[in-house]
Amino acid sequence: MTQFKARLAAGEMLAGTFVKTPAIEMVEILAMSGLDFLCLDAEHAPFDRGRIDPCLALARALGLPCLVRVSAATPDAILQVLDAGATGVVVPHVDSAEKAAAIAKAAHFGHGGRGFAGSTRWAGYATRSMGEVLARSRDETVVLAQIEEPEGVAASAEIAATEGIDGLFLGPADLSVALGKTDQSSPELMAQIEQVAAAAKAAGKAFATFVPNVAKAKEWQRFGFSLFFVASEQAWMLTGAKEAASGIKALRGDA
Repeated sequence: MTQFKARLAAGEMLAGTFVKTPAIEMVEILAMSGLDFLCLDAEHAPFDRGRIDPCLALARALGLPCLVRVSAATPDAILQVLDAGATGVVVPHVDSAEKAAAIAKAAHFGHGGRGFAGSTRWAGYATRSMGEVLARSRDETVVLAQIEEPEGVAASAEIAATEGIDGLFLGPADLSVALGKTDQSSPELMAQIEQVAAAAKAAGKAFATFVPNVAKAKEWQRFGFSLFFVASEQAWMLTGAKEAASGIKALRGDA
């Protein structure tokens, strides 16, 4: 678990996926896949605190880095998932340096920041000293700021330079919608990606994005992405099911 942040900082290319189904079995199965990390999607999937908790417990028991995309950039949302054992957070709609500073503060211990409790899973249920818990947070906790509006792109250099922000997550779908587009292939989107890429590189921060498949990751590798959130377990299940259904229909001679 401690290696994930170091690998991220080193610019190693890492692969993960969004988990949309709030079930520990999904975490258990995906832990056997060879993925570098998972991200529970509490923004766009039915994860509440009670469902996030066992998924994080299992991920931590299996030694699999597990992020959580929180539903909002609020201190309580960030605190709850980190206390439950999340390796880090992906925070949506970060469109200013001020918001970036606020989420970085909420995710780290310190005056006015993340509240300290020694009784949480993160703290080993009162089995670790305060010094150990604070050191663990410094070594492990990852904060990714999601850039998905033109305002966020414009402020990306300042956001990337914010202390406590470990990387920028480019949200191509929301950004395309904000640009008035109906797909994710416009020249305007490419220009925005290049601007955020330059900001991440200048600050020495990780650059992440969502891609539907490895082919898109290969295509977008030129932008300098080092962290790919590839599809979701639901998308992979549907793809596999469709392939099997089409294959059997072909065997039986369906048109």
